[in-house]
Amino acid sequence: MASVAALLVLVPFSVLALLVISAWWPLRSLDENLAESLHSVAVAHPGWASAMQTWTDVFGPGPLRVAVLAMAAWLWWRGARRVALWAATTMVTGGVLGGTLKLIFGRDRPDLLDPVSHAPGYSFPSGHALTAALAAGVLLLALLPFLDQPASGRRRRAARWALWAGAIVLTVVTGLSRIALGVHWMSDVIGGWILGAAVVAATTAAFATWRDRVGRRPTSPMSDGVVEEEGQREPEHPAA
Repeated sequence: MASVAALLVLVPFSVLALLVISAWWPLRSLDENLAESLHSVAVAHPGWASAMQTWTDVFGPGPLRVAVLAMAAWLWWRGARRVALWAATTMVTGGVLGGTLKLIFGRDRPDLLDPVSHAPGYSFPSGHALTAALAAGVLLLALLPFLDQPASGRRRRAARWALWAGAIVLTVVTGLSRIALGVHWMSDVIGGWILGAAVVAATTAAFATWRDRVGRRPTSPMSDGVVEEEGQREPEHPAA
């Protein structure tokens, strides 16, 4: 399922990329109108702009990569070394792919009068949106199994809903903050979200395939996560 999902997600990204390259006028018009509207709000409400800047700094690519690295170190310490490597590989793959695509497309950022924020480099896809989607997906899939440790069914459901809600809010608000600050087009952010989802789906499919081949317990990543549950975890070899 994850491999199919990765292919399905890559289709809309490819379509969006073609529309960006061709400067398709309906998309360009929508990008420009939204950028100007949100820029007007930011200029008129400095507190709003400051809040968006704080969010985009706190949940930028650097802090999110550190958070995933810390989780990977914790998983390694617990013995889930291959899962820790999966988490790190997913972040590195997404980061390299996003940076490469920026250079390939070479899209300029919005050029607004009286800008409220600045950002270096090219625009498509948004690195903040991409990294937020990657980090949210990795943290969600890696932490879901640990929420099943002894607790009532109601508490488990509440914890799962909270984790899902946190992942969605992190991804959506981080992307929207880039548009609100006038440093990305809407299509940049959507492209970052789609690409992040595709990378997580692809690496999860590869990890699930490896588990099947070595005889691990099959899982459904979207419900079980990618870490074995405590009661069913098999010890890894020291050299793993």
